Amino acid sequence: MLMLLSPAKSQDFTVELKGPAPTSPELWSHGKHLLKELKTKSITDIETLMSVSEKIATLNFDRFKTFSPKFTAKNAKPCALAFRGDVYRGLDAASLSTQEMAYAQKHLRILSGLYGVLRPFDLMQPYRLEMKTKLSNARGKDLYTFWDAHITEHLNDHLKKSKTNIVLNLASNEYYNAVKPKVLNAEVIAPAFKEMKNGKYKILSMYAKFARGLMARWVIQNKIENPKDLKKFKVDGYSFNKDLSSDVIPVFTRG
Repeated sequence: MLMLLSPAKSQDFTVELKGPAPTSPELWSHGKHLLKELKTKSITDIETLMSVSEKIATLNFDRFKTFSPKFTAKNAKPCALAFRGDVYRGLDAASLSTQEMAYAQKHLRILSGLYGVLRPFDLMQPYRLEMKTKLSNARGKDLYTFWDAHITEHLNDHLKKSKTNIVLNLASNEYYNAVKPKVLNAEVIAPAFKEMKNGKYKILSMYAKFARGLMARWVIQNKIENPKDLKKFKVDGYSFNKDLSSDVIPVFTRG
């Protein structure tokens, strides 16, 4: 089973290196072209392009300008440790054992606007580039056009090598839309996490993001390979809701 997660805007590069030896982003030969384009942008350009404050635009202007062609332990960190936010609070990669981290390296992929696809221990330099950003580039008008089938083909290569045809989609729609389902050689399972509110089960974004990280962690720790075993997920009050579920969208509820 191959899991997919979204990245996080919040990042921490003071984290201590631990786990498997860091690896290099496998699609950086593509990503560096986006970086070249980003380096031409002014603070005002970035503010408009990303719809962010001047403070955040300045931060990312500086990041792009100082981005190094070489990834080292000084300027980069394994992405699963550097990413912060609700998903990564749930995943809590820093507390996984060495064996669990090695399993995650084989079975977890993080989709990224700049890097395309990241393994948990791929080195990452600080950046902000959401997949929905309409960054005009040599390949087209936005990042979806830029990445085209490259992300999907990369995932297909991994699926073939690992001899699995199951993808557990725990990524947001924004990032999963960079994958081409008709080209992906896999059965896709996309869990939903819902809370009881005003007498009805609803998806609440903050809780759903945390739950995606929790499920990724649970799959890693229990080495889940059969999608039917996902029904056993009982963490943080969530449990499988048969009445709301389908084969491709298992629903987990609480409250």
